[in-house]
Amino acid sequence: MVDLDWSNLSFSYRETAYNVRCTYKNGAWGELEIHSENTVNLSIAATCLHYGQEAFEGLKAFRCEDGKVRIFRMEDNARRMISSASYLKMAEPPVELFCNAVKKVIELNAEYIPPFESGASLYIRPVLIGSGAQVGVKPADEYQLIIFVTPVGPYFKNGNTGTMSAVIERGYDRAAPHGTGHIKAGGNYGASLTPGMLAHADGYDNALYLDPKEKKYVDECGAANFFGIKGNSYVTPASSSVLPSITNMTLCTLAEEMGLKVERRPIPVEELSEFSEAGACGTAAVVTAIGYIDDPETKTRYSYGDKPGPWCTRLYQAVVDIQHGRAEDRHGWNTVLDL
Repeated sequence: MVDLDWSNLSFSYRETAYNVRCTYKNGAWGELEIHSENTVNLSIAATCLHYGQEAFEGLKAFRCEDGKVRIFRMEDNARRMISSASYLKMAEPPVELFCNAVKKVIELNAEYIPPFESGASLYIRPVLIGSGAQVGVKPADEYQLIIFVTPVGPYFKNGNTGTMSAVIERGYDRAAPHGTGHIKAGGNYGASLTPGMLAHADGYDNALYLDPKEKKYVDECGAANFFGIKGNSYVTPASSSVLPSITNMTLCTLAEEMGLKVERRPIPVEELSEFSEAGACGTAAVVTAIGYIDDPETKTRYSYGDKPGPWCTRLYQAVVDIQHGRAEDRHGWNTVLDL
């Protein structure tokens, strides 16, 4: 194992020994290739640079107490990348190819998997790019699937012990009403940088986006799905512009098993006052409780407490217990490796 301060890692890129690549060319995917360089040689006319043919995923692997390594919901990430590729008219990496590449890159970088007691994880970033050269606006005929890994600590500095703040954003949209919000395209995240930085400049941790058509309903919280607890219900937005978060899917399943009613539906802004807890969920942070949401237009603050509530805490713990092999994996979400 490499010599790192595992317990104090930030959520940032750290170069590792190897990455894995596969090229789609002449109508077929080639063999997996192992690379040690961390750069990509591209044509200046590659479609990823000009026409946004780019999609990515994010997932994690964990060194567990039993010494095994567990990858969480890898096949679901593969299927979501296929959905993104289909919408962007890119070559679709088969699930088997995607999963084999993920397992291979983890095996090659086993020394970078943080130890169990550190609280850190190995973040896995698959990216699919149009590498074929085109000047006209049309899909490429060549694509690259690249998967790299990096050891990471918590996404937010206070981990799951604190809360974050959010401000309702009406001046910017994360995605168009019938655009790419439902897929994991890089352009969605580029569009979020300005409103995100403005929120930070005003002292908030995140921007809370409303639906891009009417500005009446809660959409996403920064780069994460939103959820709220209302009575005995777990409520999360139903919207064509919200990314189908694998973490949120997990939380919905676990919430139902814990006795909560899961409601996927539009959430009017005014309903924020009726939640006892609110949170943002995603691969990087799992669950981050929201302490308060400010609405500058109405001068309203929706407050949920200065520490995670009981449901945010319970749901977060349930997910990480499965990821780390401490709880029964009844749904077969983990892929287990002996490394």
